[in-house]
Amino acid sequence: MIVFKYIFWLLYRIWFYIMVALPIIIMFPLLLLSTLKESWYPYFFKLARIWARVILIGMGFNTKIIREEEPNINKSYMFIANHTSMADIMLMLVTVKNPFVFVGKAELAKIPLFGFFYKRTCILVDRKSVKSRQAVFLRAQRRLKQGLSICIFPEGLVPEEDVLLAEFKDGAFRLAINHQIPIVPITFADNKKRFSYTFFSGSPGRMRAKIHKFIETKNLKSQDSRAINDESKAVIFNQLSEFASK
Repeated sequence: MIVFKYIFWLLYRIWFYIMVALPIIIMFPLLLLSTLKESWYPYFFKLARIWARVILIGMGFNTKIIREEEPNINKSYMFIANHTSMADIMLMLVTVKNPFVFVGKAELAKIPLFGFFYKRTCILVDRKSVKSRQAVFLRAQRRLKQGLSICIFPEGLVPEEDVLLAEFKDGAFRLAINHQIPIVPITFADNKKRFSYTFFSGSPGRMRAKIHKFIETKNLKSQDSRAINDESKAVIFNQLSEFASK
């Protein structure tokens, strides 16, 4: 019985990578065209949402999105969420309708095919480089001026399997304060169970996301970043605890 479980998990992982690559191959001309100009990014974002939905459906994930507040499509926001799974990117794209740009690890640009578009459309950060972290603010500022939103997983790295929620870095909150945009905390309830970074794990099933009430940053100063960091983390942590009890 154990052997069959490991065979299932192996095949399930292989199927995931097929599901990631196949829509990109099919939509490659349109995806490439939509990245030729920064102003065309909203078209790329629509294609990325289709890509994400195909993967989640193909993996047997039944998504349920709960919204305490609805983002205005004409405004910019800082979207943040807990980070536990390779499926977090897909679920974020399906959950949020506002065109946003990911701030993510530079290492992901090395992934074949996916990495090609990742480095052309996302704001890459090398967390070991102070210069790279500083450059993020400049690129994010340009994107926000274009009317886009920003998405950051503030834990920075995926925490250990036994950690419910790791400490949040301050970058997302300082950016939000600097540009006076609301922070939108989002809780991903089931991603670790459905498809964690542990290779021999995962299964089809329910995948819940909850968009919480926005945290405003108007009239806040940089020294307030720690307070809204703690507030945001508490919102997500409490929701994770509530989901875990159901």
